[in-house]
Amino acid sequence: MANKHILLVDDEVDILDLLEYNLEKEGYTVTRATNGEDAVRKAAEIKPDMVILDIMMPKMDGIEACRLLRQNTDLAGMYILFLTARSEEYSELAGFNVGADDYIHKPIKPRALMSRVKAILRRKTGDNEEVPSTIRVHDLEIIKDEYAVRKNGQLISLPRKEFDLLYFLASRPGKVYRREELLERVWQDVFVVDRTIDVHVRKLREKLGEDYIQTIKGVGYKFMSEK
Repeated sequence: MANKHILLVDDEVDILDLLEYNLEKEGYTVTRATNGEDAVRKAAEIKPDMVILDIMMPKMDGIEACRLLRQNTDLAGMYILFLTARSEEYSELAGFNVGADDYIHKPIKPRALMSRVKAILRRKTGDNEEVPSTIRVHDLEIIKDEYAVRKNGQLISLPRKEFDLLYFLASRPGKVYRREELLERVWQDVFVVDRTIDVHVRKLREKLGEDYIQTIKGVGYKFMSEK
């Protein structure tokens, strides 16, 4: 992922040093900030591909910084990943509600974090960009042209909308989608209720297993970028 620029934001120098070392080793360009105000200013200047953001910081916390970053239309294609010791459900929900793409708990596991960063930056940045007709992720092979799914080489039969939902989520691993977004993107003009999404996810889990689609309570669903 060379040439990708990441803004690291944390008030703990040891954390910044550890993250910067691991990211630069992977070929990323890294800029650092130590508080929310600094993060908002630097992001506007350098327009990074991703911000990795702590929540508890001086001057401006990460939640407010994320909210301001999402208001800047010049940064519309930028990903925001929270990396924080705050593990309460309401903190995670607040992060997603202000526009975070992912939320990771400290203590940091550098290899797992690098894997998550790579998965997020591999996403397509525009809805009109082409998604591969065959997606290979974890032990699944999802073939759009055939409406076929194979797990460890074994064919799994899925109805059309279950397949469409799986393909859409798997083509954007790690991104959280609200139920209303999934209804609009997968069901389009067909009138269905939010509960439809939950039923389809439950059926997918029954056929594929529990490890692929994660529920983000109070928000929606995401396809796991790593198992």
